[in-house]
Amino acid sequence: MSAETPPFRELHLIVGFDGSAPALRTLDTAARMLSVRPPGRMTVVWVAHLGSAVELSADAVAVVESDFDQVAAELRGEAAKRLDPAGVAWDFSWRQGLIAPELIAAAESVQAAEPEDVVVILVGSSSTAMHRLVGSVAVTLARHSPVPVTVVP
Repeated sequence: MSAETPPFRELHLIVGFDGSAPALRTLDTAARMLSVRPPGRMTVVWVAHLGSAVELSADAVAVVESDFDQVAAELRGEAAKRLDPAGVAWDFSWRQGLIAPELIAAAESVQAAEPEDVVVILVGSSSTAMHRLVGSVAVTLARHSPVPVTVVP
């Protein structure tokens, strides 16, 4: 009798990206992970966030959304500069809302569409001491994510 080897599952990384130094390290780490463990791909996710106390007119919302589109295009370009030469499969998504819940939603969306994939969220560690005391995106993800979370120092 021979044991069957289970099929190799594709790795799908959800990478939180805002252009900061920790986010750039996370993007580079994700690319290295995919280059040594194919098959896989990543979705680079930027989450735009407006404070809940902000009430804007319809015209102001249109201006802010236009600004978000511009920031998203710049971040997509930065990601392309780092990822295209690495030869990894990737796409870019921007969402609006609270960062941790939006990253979780992105992971759940991939998991629902590709239930056989291994989905992992990667984020950079917070660079401020205050976040380490009162909580950060990484801490929130570690507490609430239904998929594994990797925090890149």
